[in-house]
Amino acid sequence: MTCFVRGGRFLLWETTVVPEDFLTGDRRPLTTVLGANFVSITGNCLTYMGVPWFVLQSTDSAAKVGIVAFCTLLPVVLAALVGGPVIDRIGRRRVSVASDLACGVAVAAIPLLQFAGILHFWMLCVLMAMTGLFRSPGETARGVLLPTLAERAAMPLTRAAGLYDGAARCAALTGSALGGVLIAVLGAENVLLVDAATFAVAAPLFAFGVRGLPEAQARRRVEPASLRAYRRELAEGYRFVAATPLLLGLCLMTLVTRGLDQGWSAVLLPVHAREKLDGSIDLGLLNAAFGICALTGALVYGAVGSRFRRWPVFTVAFLIVGLPRFVVAAFTDTFGPLAVIMAVEGLACGVLNPIMATVTYETVPEALRSRVLSATTASVQLVTPLGGLAAGFLVDSVGLPSTLLTIGGVYLLATLCPVIFPAWRQMDSTGSPHDRAEGSLPQSSGSKRV
Repeated sequence: MTCFVRGGRFLLWETTVVPEDFLTGDRRPLTTVLGANFVSITGNCLTYMGVPWFVLQSTDSAAKVGIVAFCTLLPVVLAALVGGPVIDRIGRRRVSVASDLACGVAVAAIPLLQFAGILHFWMLCVLMAMTGLFRSPGETARGVLLPTLAERAAMPLTRAAGLYDGAARCAALTGSALGGVLIAVLGAENVLLVDAATFAVAAPLFAFGVRGLPEAQARRRVEPASLRAYRRELAEGYRFVAATPLLLGLCLMTLVTRGLDQGWSAVLLPVHAREKLDGSIDLGLLNAAFGICALTGALVYGAVGSRFRRWPVFTVAFLIVGLPRFVVAAFTDTFGPLAVIMAVEGLACGVLNPIMATVTYETVPEALRSRVLSATTASVQLVTPLGGLAAGFLVDSVGLPSTLLTIGGVYLLATLCPVIFPAWRQMDSTGSPHDRAEGSLPQSSGSKRV
């Protein structure tokens, strides 16, 4: 039992023995994993820019762009629905490495088949489905290690979550900026070859970074693998989410917003850039503006976020992120206003993932993280495959401006949930005294360890 003296009050907190490497602050595993995640996400961004542009160029159909997005994201949901126990049994290190290698092979096959003159639309859908199937387990396997890596680095979880999201945002920025330029210079097919190479780099980098880390290896279980044991382990993750009102609320709200965001990024923004702006260059610049500011927001929150209450910051940020971009895109056909609003929304968006990640990691026990994070990933992405599909058909049916306003209105309703429902205020009470203390260790900044 550890006693913290803060502000004249004694706070009791149940702890385990602090490992030696926590005290020495070994940041090499965290740094290496951040680098591997950066490379992997950069590749994903190149894919999700190159493929929609390739489909638009070859078919001139927003609906087919939506179909490809649906085929990509449906396997993501299916893999997340059932993947948690598999990650625990196979091991987080093996799953992440296999995920990157499989995605690289699938992405490389698209341009190679195109160059051979035998790529059909259904083949493209199948290959993109393969990338979605393997992407989700790999991302989950890397994400659940963050609390362990933060502990080994002697770093508060809030700061580590900010760095993790910042690396992802930086990768999205890099991929978006490079994607728009490379598509214009090299063509979408050659960009996908560059993308495949990024996965070949990310896989061994992650394997090196977490070697010897017990939490990255397969869990040793007395009970042999069986369908009954698998179902029970799978159900544990979903029961935990259902029994935790805050996690359940996060899942339900982000279920809606992720679907709407997918419609925006996969269909609405590319179509708007093609019809109203200067094509792929403006598309890349808009994504870069959003990415730069989102990266800034994530890093700033990682540095100073522990000083502020989470619920009001989260609520205001989500309201900013939602409706404005849809309204601006619907009523203007110039680059400047949309670039400004996406930059502002990027700053707000940068704080969302670190807050949600910190709350989740503080709430979920380590032994359940793979299963709970798989369950939450599946839950929030249940309608994501439909986002691009619905947006594509809406654009073809009622036009781009009407679709933008409709989806923006639904987004506004979803982001009002933290204002209306009281469970969201629990965001400010999930952390331990250790994580909310100033500095890395409980002894620092006015906390006395007895």
